[in-house]
Amino acid sequence: MATWTDYKNYVRETNPEIGKDIDEIEALSKIVGAMIEQRHNLDLSQRELAELCGIPHSSVARIESGKSSPNITTLLKIYNQLGLSIDVHPVQQPAHS
Repeated sequence: MATWTDYKNYVRETNPEIGKDIDEIEALSKIVGAMIEQRHNLDLSQRELAELCGIPHSSVARIESGKSSPNITTLLKIYNQLGLSIDVHPVQQPAHS
């Protein structure tokens, strides 16, 4: 297998459940990655962001470290303070045989 994409496609074909797990992890990684990047762009510490959002500093730290997944309410509070938005759109599903 030459690339990560090749490996993911192989896993999806051989074990669809694990393939779904990979997709979920990658989606969460993009969401949290955007949060971290924007926080840095705005020159905010985790503590400052937490104060702006009215949430504990430990919550921001756990989300950014991957130790916990944010619930949608917390995520929206954080994204709002960072000037980010969440777009929802349909995903293309593979054709069923």
